[in-house]
Amino acid sequence: MSKPAIYAKPSEIGLDASRLHRIDDHFRHYVDNGQLAGWLIAIMRHGELAHFSTYGHRDREANEPVTADTIWRIYSMTKPITAVAAMMLWEEGKFELKDPVSQFIPSFADQKVWRNGSTAKYFLDPVVRQMEIWHLLTHTSGLTYGFMMAHPVDALYRDAGFDWGIPTKLDLAATCDRLASLPLLFQPGTEWNYSMATDVLGRVVEVASGMSLDEFFRTRIFEPLGMTDTAFSVSTDKAHRLAALYGAKPSSLEAMRLETAGKAALRPPAAWLGGGGLMSTAPDYLRFAEMMRRGGELDGVRLLAPSTVRYMASNHLPGNVDLSEFGRPLSGETNDGVGFGLGVSVTIDPIKAKIPGSIGEFGWGGAASTTFSVDPVQDTSVLLMTQLLPSSTHPLRSELKQLVQQAIVD
Repeated sequence: MSKPAIYAKPSEIGLDASRLHRIDDHFRHYVDNGQLAGWLIAIMRHGELAHFSTYGHRDREANEPVTADTIWRIYSMTKPITAVAAMMLWEEGKFELKDPVSQFIPSFADQKVWRNGSTAKYFLDPVVRQMEIWHLLTHTSGLTYGFMMAHPVDALYRDAGFDWGIPTKLDLAATCDRLASLPLLFQPGTEWNYSMATDVLGRVVEVASGMSLDEFFRTRIFEPLGMTDTAFSVSTDKAHRLAALYGAKPSSLEAMRLETAGKAALRPPAAWLGGGGLMSTAPDYLRFAEMMRRGGELDGVRLLAPSTVRYMASNHLPGNVDLSEFGRPLSGETNDGVGFGLGVSVTIDPIKAKIPGSIGEFGWGGAASTTFSVDPVQDTSVLLMTQLLPSSTHPLRSELKQLVQQAIVD
């Protein structure tokens, strides 16, 4: 597949072509310095593709360049898709946001909350308020990730097999039951902590819809939107388009190939993880982002009502506080001036964030440094695809926002 045509002159939609080139000039240095293998950047405004650029390699060792149809591991950019799936069911009356999670996953009915102690001996309290579905959508559930390395509960996750993956051969139902047996980090609704909440939300989608998450995504989202290359694994006939996965050398930050981890994308998973399991292409994910920018509709296909998308992209943290006030730090992400909605982060104060942008801009990123954002004020959708773990290695996301903003002149 060749590079797609540019459908609009930048000047026709309020962008400066010479300033757009600054984006490419800046990000080329990461490849030239060996810190990224390659990247793809796409910018849409008013529904028109105004900038689409690639540089470097999807597979550096095989000398295969980044192309428009390169398949990328999007990791946590799966989360907004799971949130959309859940809100589609919410619109059908399948649940209310304040319904207890245990109504769909009974093992969550009798959870306990960490009080103090160590992994060898610890003390727990009963939950004051049961975990509710909105807690899953907002990461205020009390769940965590084993790789966070910030609390003894994180270590308990790792001991239970939840590190950078899940216990071997468990399906999603069994995975959620195992999670329910572990202590919560805090009382649901009292703090924000990035977690496996969206994986649990994926199980709610399964129970509420009567379909596997894989089937729901395919039939209710991907096929209607024309997202033909987005799936939980890469089929044999598409494997040649899959980008290699890289990690950062601790000393030099040079990108080094992660061969074993990279091959996992070629195998269907035991569990459909709504928190981080999908592969996608730039054209596919742009269609998802554009659907959100357009208020839940694209090319005559409506997944959500405009009011639902606005509701998702509103800050749901109590008192309209930001993540620095209500959340536990997340490495590589901006916490100041950023709140959290239903499945997406939301800019509430760009001055405090010290990153230019609009109030109400929303989006999220993935562990391999991918990111997307939708700005309803500037009417833009922006996408960066690359494959470097972890996403905190370079300030790619804040730099991209900064450079996109300076290119908007009208």
